[in-house]
Amino acid sequence: MTITQKSPSDRYRADPSVLTALRSPKLLTREVLAGLVVAMALIPEAISFSIIAGVDPRVGLFSSFVMAVSIAFLGGRPAMITAAKGAIALVIAPVAREYGMDYFIATVILGGVFQVLLGVLGVAKLMRFIPRSVMIGFVNALAILIFAAQLPHLIGVPWLVYPLVAVGLLIMVGMPRLTRAVPAPLVAIVLLTVVTVTLAINVPTVGDQGELPRSLPELFIPNVPLTWDTFAIIAPYAVAMALVGLLESLMTAKLVDEATDTHSHKTREAWGQGVANMLSGIFGGMGGCAMIGQTMINVKASGARTRISTFLAGVFLLILVVGLGDLVAIIPMAALVAVMIIVSVLTFDWHSIRFSTLKRMPMSETIVMVATVAVVVITHNLAIGVIAGVLVAMVAFARRVAHFVSVTRTVTGDSAHYAVAGELFFASSNDLTTQFEYADDPARVTIDMSAARIWDASTVAALDSITNKYERHGTVVELVGMNDASSAMHSRLAGNLGGE
Repeated sequence: MTITQKSPSDRYRADPSVLTALRSPKLLTREVLAGLVVAMALIPEAISFSIIAGVDPRVGLFSSFVMAVSIAFLGGRPAMITAAKGAIALVIAPVAREYGMDYFIATVILGGVFQVLLGVLGVAKLMRFIPRSVMIGFVNALAILIFAAQLPHLIGVPWLVYPLVAVGLLIMVGMPRLTRAVPAPLVAIVLLTVVTVTLAINVPTVGDQGELPRSLPELFIPNVPLTWDTFAIIAPYAVAMALVGLLESLMTAKLVDEATDTHSHKTREAWGQGVANMLSGIFGGMGGCAMIGQTMINVKASGARTRISTFLAGVFLLILVVGLGDLVAIIPMAALVAVMIIVSVLTFDWHSIRFSTLKRMPMSETIVMVATVAVVVITHNLAIGVIAGVLVAMVAFARRVAHFVSVTRTVTGDSAHYAVAGELFFASSNDLTTQFEYADDPARVTIDMSAARIWDASTVAALDSITNKYERHGTVVELVGMNDASSAMHSRLAGNLGGE
């Protein structure tokens, strides 16, 4: 049987490609309409994120335009949407508040530089250490946050908002069963806008969220002194921005990989995000990262698969807010709320909370998933939730593996033989010293390590402690059977770790 290994170029080749979509009227129409829907959904969020960051709404809108267009060329995940993001806004908001706009933009640019460096250093490869249970928790927490973000638009509003949202939900659910030629979100937005304008229904609109810009973005070179003091002020915020942005973007890329059964180039996505943030700052934008909700609109609700939809989302965004601002302003928020509610339902992994699934899954896996969801919902920060989930998973794994170590004692005449089996590291080796009969063993002891593996200094220290205990009883100890890696570590560290 012959197995053909895919080359890196084949592994990351988009399907369908941009050229394929351009040659197919059906695919191209799907990409264009998907980009239009995403652009409409980006507007209110970009405005609200600008408010969180304490800057003018145009800063968030221009940032979304620049990042969406640039990542369409630079990114490693086709069809993923990158724009101004709330998590980034929260991290760098203190800079705008305490030091002003110039320092704020300098922070965005420096954050982009850090992301490029991290991308080149291969930080994207760390994604392999994120367990599936953390990923499921990330997805479910994301769905909850998307839904929770719609609640302010459903509380304390005119009662007519509720039937409009209900109609939008019906369209979103029923339209795909009739035809997928036109994205259901676009139909819902257009139809509800026509209804509210024709019947003069007074409900909150996009225009109520903030003023839309009426000019194109311009170059913005921050007027800050190029000194160590400036770097010391903005660097901590830039590092936090880089880490949060990369983590959310790479997690989103992984989510889209699974949704589309394709691969993305994570390293390219990492440095591409950095360049996009640098360009965003140069044009006076607030920076951002992958937009998970809008990405799900693009990929799941609208069926987009290529970079065309990402590029057009940015282009349409600029056209809508600058050229057609008056038209966009009358779109009822109820239409966008309906779209985002459906996105949250489609995003949530309902299979993960079925009783049959929970019954089969190990308790530790369920705890990791719940911990990830809980931390994200409490902090409203996906990056913190993922880090917490990984830490819980590490502890759970260490506890589980620690119980796989066994020590078997055999006494023959004037010698005792101990056979140690399992993976020895800090969690499993701490109790290793209690497994030996120091006072009762004969004058000679052999410890057979053939079925064991030494992973860290904690294990070497435990073996030193065992040897020292036997020596105090006048017993001769011999360690045998170590593999090459274990022997090399033991030879290098034994007797040099202090302790007993």
